[in-house]
Amino acid sequence: MSEHTFTQRIVITGVGLTAPGSSNLTEFRANLLAGISGISTIDLRYMGVHPAGLCQFEETRYRKKRENKRGTRAGCIGVYCANEALVDAGIDFSTYDRAATGVYIGLTEHGTVETENEVYNISQYDYNVDYWTHHHNPRTVLNNPAGEISMNLQLTGPHYSIGAACAAGNAALIQGVQMLRLGEVELALCGGVSECVGSFGIFASFQAQGALAAHSEPARASRPFDRDRNGIVISEGGCVFVLERLDRALARNAAIYGEITGYAMNSDARDFVLPYGPRQQQCMEAALKKAGRMPADITIINAHATGTKQGDVEECKAIRAVFSDCPATWINNTKSVIGHAMGAAGVLELAGNLPAFTDHLVHPTINLDNLDPDCTLPNLVTNTPVELERVDTILNNSFGMLGINSAVIVERCVVC
Repeated sequence: MSEHTFTQRIVITGVGLTAPGSSNLTEFRANLLAGISGISTIDLRYMGVHPAGLCQFEETRYRKKRENKRGTRAGCIGVYCANEALVDAGIDFSTYDRAATGVYIGLTEHGTVETENEVYNISQYDYNVDYWTHHHNPRTVLNNPAGEISMNLQLTGPHYSIGAACAAGNAALIQGVQMLRLGEVELALCGGVSECVGSFGIFASFQAQGALAAHSEPARASRPFDRDRNGIVISEGGCVFVLERLDRALARNAAIYGEITGYAMNSDARDFVLPYGPRQQQCMEAALKKAGRMPADITIINAHATGTKQGDVEECKAIRAVFSDCPATWINNTKSVIGHAMGAAGVLELAGNLPAFTDHLVHPTINLDNLDPDCTLPNLVTNTPVELERVDTILNNSFGMLGINSAVIVERCVVC
């Protein structure tokens, strides 16, 4: 394998997504710029009504109702997003080999929804396991969403899921870049999926931690950086990117959203749930180094901030430490609009910012009425968009439980 392979430029040429309040990138971007929340409510088994981000999309556009019923909600979301991404990229596999196409999907968790539903089902029959579905195992294996995508699209290259807590979407994106540069695949479908609104256990766990958001107005429940924030709004969603080597994309005259130039992942190695700013700082610095960029080169930082006190504060400390003298760097947050989509969070939030390369707008953080003094950041965009002369570089933060951190840098693609 030549050294040139490892330095290949990797670009994003397709985006398919569903998020609370939108089922494609155009709708998603419009909602972000207008500050229109996608948060509503869900009536949970055992727990009652809570704010949540729910997705509405055409579930039978790419496979039949019978197939969706046999599969999983995560698989349904994944199949929709992957197909939408390929359509957006203009790929019909006349120029790419299905056997050389990889599918890499990030997950925070998988199988919880199916297991809870099956336990509830057999409880109606005095816990007789004869009523347990024979579909349970293929539904709950970790590679399920990636596998459902590969079956639907008849892709015979590698498929697998990447468990990286709430950094999983970024982790899958990084995996796709690496596999393309290694020459293991010619085309990569990378992204993340979350079906966690179907699990009362996830809501109950956050509530037990004192980290589940509550608000009389659901649309105002997700409040990162706000003094009155009280936790996470749990959301479902998905986003899949088409990644290609630049030379292949140019050869077929593909439209290019951006070029992935830097990334990093590291670990806090400290606590099960509590984040640690100094390690997040090191992660951002490592991504900048890989991209060959200085902090002042970054135009937009999409902050991970979930609406928990320590999480928001630790990230703000890290951002201030790296970007303390960067007057042309602007900061926003996407979870204020769509909640926390867990394994899909990183890629959805990156997707929502990609159009800034062409419209030059930094979408706002909404619901920020009373800034927590510990979350003070230079150029934090609040409540209304900011228009810039140009946007060249986006840094996307995504952090998760067990202390896993990720940062991805995407730049306006310039072809010399």
